[in-house]
This record gives sequence, C-alpha cells and structure tokens, in this order.
Amino acid sequence: MLGSVPTTPKSLEAYRPIIGDERTDEILALAAPLRDARVLHVNATAFGGGVAEILGTLIPLMDDIGLDADWQVIKGADEFFHVTKSMHNSLQGMYYDWTPAMRDIWLNYNKLNADLFDEKYDYVIIHDPQPAAIPSFLEERPEKREGKWIWRCHIDLTNAQVQVWDFLRPHVERYDGAIFTLPDYVKDDLQGPVVFHIPPAIDPLSPKNVDLPSETVDEILRRYGVDPERPMITQISRFDPWKDPLGVIDVYRTLKHTFPELQLVMVASMASDDPEGWDWYERTVRRAGEDFDIHILSNLNGVGNIEVNAFQRAARVVIQKSVREGFGLVVSEALWKGRPVVAGNVGGIPLQIINGETGFLVNTPEECVDKLLFLLHHRKEADRMGATGVEFVRDHFLTTRYLRDYLAIFCQLSGLGPSGLPKTPPQQVYH
Repeated sequence: MLGSVPTTPKSLEAYRPIIGDERTDEILALAAPLRDARVLHVNATAFGGGVAEILGTLIPLMDDIGLDADWQVIKGADEFFHVTKSMHNSLQGMYYDWTPAMRDIWLNYNKLNADLFDEKYDYVIIHDPQPAAIPSFLEERPEKREGKWIWRCHIDLTNAQVQVWDFLRPHVERYDGAIFTLPDYVKDDLQGPVVFHIPPAIDPLSPKNVDLPSETVDEILRRYGVDPERPMITQISRFDPWKDPLGVIDVYRTLKHTFPELQLVMVASMASDDPEGWDWYERTVRRAGEDFDIHILSNLNGVGNIEVNAFQRAARVVIQKSVREGFGLVVSEALWKGRPVVAGNVGGIPLQIINGETGFLVNTPEECVDKLLFLLHHRKEADRMGATGVEFVRDHFLTTRYLRDYLAIFCQLSGLGPSGLPKTPPQQVYH
C-alpha cells in the first residue's frame, strides 16, 4: 500500500452558481454509470506544484459525485528524486548523460512501489514519469492486471531527449490511455494507449483562488514587507531553469529605470520531489542581491495558498517568464483574479492567454519589458484585460471541466456512457 493523501471534502453543488446548471447536470449524468467505481491517482508528492493542487480538488469532487476515489504518493529517496528531476528536464529538452546507473535507480524504485500495490481499482491514473513503470512490474505477477490504466503526462515532450524517451516509451505503451495537455506533446512513435488531449484547470473555490477582502490583501502584503501603495509585479513559480527566475529579475531591473517605484514579488513552493529547486533558489537570491524591493518568498516563509492569492490579486501585472512550460496553471489563476498576464509564448500558455485581450505573449526579454511597461502605464487597459480573463477562465479552465473530461475518458475506455451524452471528451478549442 502506498501512502494515501488526505483531502478536504468538496461538493459539486457549490460550483453550480459559478458554472451554471447545464454544465453541472452534464457532470452528474456522466458520473451516473460510474457510481462506486474505484479510482486511484498516483503521483510523486503531496504538496508543491500543479499536480498536487489539482488532485487536492479532483479527488474529493470525484467522491462527492459517487465514485470511490483515492490519491496516493509513491515512496522514494533522494537518489530517486535526483534521477526523476533529470528525467523531467531531459524530457523537456535539456541534455543529460543518461547512465545505466540512473536507469537502474528509476526502475528499482518503480519496482519497489509496484510491490506495495496490493489493491484492485477500476481506474488508475499515474501522473508523470516518476512512477510510470509501475504497471510494467505489475504485469510480471501471475494474476492479470485489472482495471483501466491511464498515464497523465503534465510536461512538454516536444523536444524530449531521444535516449530518455526511448527508455520511457515502452512503459507508457502498456497503458490503456494517455492524457497530454496538447496534441503537440504526443510523440509520433507512441503506440498502444488511446490518446487524449486535455489541459488542466484551477479550483475557483480553493483558498488560492477565492475572493479576498482588500483589507486582508493589504495586511498580507505588509506582513512580508511589501508596500500595498506601490505598484508590484509578481511571478508565482517553482525555482527552476524553465521558469527563468534570473531573467525575471533582469526584466524587473530594466523596468526600474523608468518605473522606479516598482516592486517584485517571487513566490515558490519548495516541493519534496524537486532537489534542484534549492540550487535555483540560491541563484535567485544571489541575483536579487541587496535590492529590498525584490521579495523572494516560499512556503518556508509561511507563504501558503491564501498568501499567494493575495500577491496575485495585488499585482498590477502577473508575469510568467517561462522558457518551457507544460501548461502553467498560475496563468489561469492570475486571470481568474482579474489580473492581466505577460508570459512566455511557450507550451500551454498560449491556450490561456488571448494575446492582446487577456494579456500578452512574449518571445524575448525586450518584448516582456515593453508589454509590462504598457500595462503598468495603462491601468484601465490592464483592468479591461483582467475582466476578459475572468470570463475566459470560467469558460475553459475551471476544475469542473477537468472533472467532466476525466469522467468522459473513464466512460470511453470502459464502453460506458449515459444516453444523449458524448462518450469522448469534446475537442478542446479555445481561440
């Protein structure tokens, strides 16, 4: 048995005022033939990063509509997570010397976790590369592997290092289904699983996204030494090379020349499966130096979801200067709070930003500076973009849509489906 993660109960009915009757009733109709189905989500960490946030809402909602859902976290030591971080980076295009020792570590820990797998489920969703080989080892058992198994890939495989993908691919091909954020992320040589293209989503009722009184926002800013009376830009991201935290500071310093009152807040959650995060945190702090208008914060400073919520709401503009991005949930989070976003034109970010309408997509540091300056100097235009962003996220990127898509996938893989409703997820077309 792996380690189960406790979650807070949630009710689908609480979302009805946000998404409307038609979408709520469609979810209930899709759930009807799946009642009491046992569902297991497996990932590498219970906190830090978008996957854990998604599962913290998805699991209790699945329970609420009649499924029997659980979320479990794999076992692993530092040597395993160093290897999986290298695997993650190489699958996103960074070159690593992938050694036999690294392969053996990854396989050994996957076997260890497969050996702990001792229950039967109707649907098992394995998230990302860390535990991807579990079904391969289960197939070595005398008894038949039961249920439908789905691999959920949250990263961008467009430029994956061939050596590493060739090692991972045979394990992915053992699954019944595979979910990718974008069609471009699917490798041409992948055979076997039914492929789905589904972007993730945010929970509008989570502490990170609920409305906050302005007095609460100001109090939180002051607690961390940020002046609520002065303009601020914010980036909420892990400290890693793909989020370009050093480049964020460089952009801020350029902005300071013409906007001297500007403040920068950078917030990250230090995750247990990301040993590289400490190195990038230290690099970021060194780049910030003695500038007291740069605030580098994390969960280690007591910054949780409410604090992140406040920093996003208080920002004049939210920045997401990614150079590679699987999706980037923080973009939808910021838009949901009515803030325009200036972000890298990469990965799943263009799905979320209508360029010039809810924010700006940028390809260079110079473009980033230019668009940030425009929004800092044009408050009414920034507010207009933010208001457009709220409705765009309501239509496309709330967790209820994600729940609906999972139910449709379960129905399709099992040949189920209520009368009058599609068995397959609709084509995701946003703009």
